[in-house]
Amino acid sequence: MKNIHTKFVTGTLILSLFLSMGCSDILNEEPRSIYEPGFFQTEKGVLGGLTALYEHLRYMYGNGYYLNAYQTGTDEVTYGHGADSNYKDADLSGVGSLTASTSRSDVLWNQAFTNINTASGIIENATEVGISEALIAEARFFRAFDYFLLVQTFGGVPLDLGAGELAFNTSTSRTSVRNTVPEVYTKAIFPDLLTAINDLPETGRVTGGTTKTLARLFLAKAYLTYGWWLENPKNIPTYPETSRTDPDGHDAQWYFQQAYNVAITAIENPGPFSLQDTYYDVNLAQNDRNSEMLLYADHTELSEYYDGSSNSYNSGESPGNFAVWMMTWDYTFLRSAATAGGAYTLESVQREAAQAYGRPWKCMCPTIDVITGTFADKTYDSRFDGTFVSTFRGNWEKAGLDYEYVYNANSLTVPQGGVILSFIDTDQVISYPQDTDSDISNVGAGILPGRAEYVIGNHEFSRYAYPNLWKLGMYRTDNGGGLGMPNGGIARPFPVAKFSELYLVAAEAAVKGATGNYTARQLVNVLRARAGKWRWDNNGNQAKTDDFSTRLTDETPAVITIDYILDERTREFFGEGYRWYDLVRTQTWRDRSSTYTIAGNPNSLSDPLDHTVRTYTRTIEDYHYLRPIPQGQLDGMEMTADEKSAYQNPGYR
Repeated sequence: MKNIHTKFVTGTLILSLFLSMGCSDILNEEPRSIYEPGFFQTEKGVLGGLTALYEHLRYMYGNGYYLNAYQTGTDEVTYGHGADSNYKDADLSGVGSLTASTSRSDVLWNQAFTNINTASGIIENATEVGISEALIAEARFFRAFDYFLLVQTFGGVPLDLGAGELAFNTSTSRTSVRNTVPEVYTKAIFPDLLTAINDLPETGRVTGGTTKTLARLFLAKAYLTYGWWLENPKNIPTYPETSRTDPDGHDAQWYFQQAYNVAITAIENPGPFSLQDTYYDVNLAQNDRNSEMLLYADHTELSEYYDGSSNSYNSGESPGNFAVWMMTWDYTFLRSAATAGGAYTLESVQREAAQAYGRPWKCMCPTIDVITGTFADKTYDSRFDGTFVSTFRGNWEKAGLDYEYVYNANSLTVPQGGVILSFIDTDQVISYPQDTDSDISNVGAGILPGRAEYVIGNHEFSRYAYPNLWKLGMYRTDNGGGLGMPNGGIARPFPVAKFSELYLVAAEAAVKGATGNYTARQLVNVLRARAGKWRWDNNGNQAKTDDFSTRLTDETPAVITIDYILDERTREFFGEGYRWYDLVRTQTWRDRSSTYTIAGNPNSLSDPLDHTVRTYTRTIEDYHYLRPIPQGQLDGMEMTADEKSAYQNPGYR
């Protein structure tokens, strides 16, 4: 990709300790090549630093390798047929090995500490240059935000980056000491978020800016996560080793109650935020930046410079948004015939810069279990339809192919915009012919009598062909009626935090014993009622103004369990990068993810014809509940081999 975003050499301004990090990327009105320490002692410097805090989100959210690190290997996602070792290593199913050199959690580590130091620089200097407490609170939020991601991922991490705990570092340091998990929460995360809640406005100073509601969500999540950590129901080890006691003298139940209280306060005092009327509207590209979005990594198609990514070709680099390509199979291999009895050589579904299509990198795919189990209800619950692409429609006319219709399965015709392939729930036996003659699909799809589209059963899809992830798909306004530029960076904001999560955080805390005016069932049913409301059948491409809210809320169990909360979290947030954190927090990763099913021959991943469903076993050890400190970090520190070994999380040494 051509270098269209501005790189800033930070010298001693940003944490020199972490040599594996790239330089800070800051988008402001006057790009600078060097920031000396005194720059943060100016109003312009502080405002430039605040811009960097938002901009750094794009190096994680929208990055396909970051998404892989927190999705692959869970009950939601396994590797696709185009996967390289990045994805196979994360799957833990015997096809790779997760190590300090291969874990893609390095994407987080390599960004977070630079951003933390920038935030500390703002916090230390902003008052002297006349910056308001509300602006300083934005820096406090982001410092807590990054530390929260780090402590969940790696365990205890350093609070002293070379100049003292939570101090702005301006000197080179090649040693490091990790703080304990309780220290990170009680010294950094909780105090910063509490101050942020007090000082942030209800409405962000800019579109997508930090607010009280956003800070309340993350404080509630931090309280909830720390409560689980203190309780430690499965005796998962922590590192650095420390007792599961709270320095402030509170027990796990106190933190569960605080999580509930803070989440309910946010729900009852939402400011400008609210749930969208339908789940479809939450993820519809034309409705991006809607009232449910508390925080997102923003993008624009109007300027390559400010977006940081090419409109025409992104090769998989941040700050471009390319994550959803990783979970897109190569639907462009679908073929139909232009004439009756003709050869099936016409590319009936072209690569298009549209939400259902985009660029197929086929590195990740959903498990059969999540499609047939967690998303079993595809008729009344709108969330499957608002998450996945299960129908692939002809768009050949946008490529200049002037055919009114094409010949497809069973030699039947499909008009422009008609369905070429469907993934379906069915009790019928689908015929999967084992050759590519006549009208047989060359992507391994099958046929059913009387149907013009090819079909693949949701109970037998493979790593080769599977439902795509619609919710994060491409969207552009400049396609001009054609295919557009599907190889360019995705010019949509990537969601980081949603108002809807507050209901599930409060519900989870209630399951853990918190009490208040709302039960876990009542909170879950707010989202389930919304899930029952349809205004559009996305995969059916037609209006559907049905309301199944009562049906869905009546079906909600009387007693809500953690497993049910986790199912609801998948139905709301599938594929958005939440899942590994959810399973690690609740210590259910091994229980829910140690086996999964997918079709296809593991020795020939590119073979589309094999629909034999196989069960795969993952080896998830206790030490996997923490990711390894990246090897690049260890290599850059001037410490003895024994000291580096002690710095690394056990199991990865």
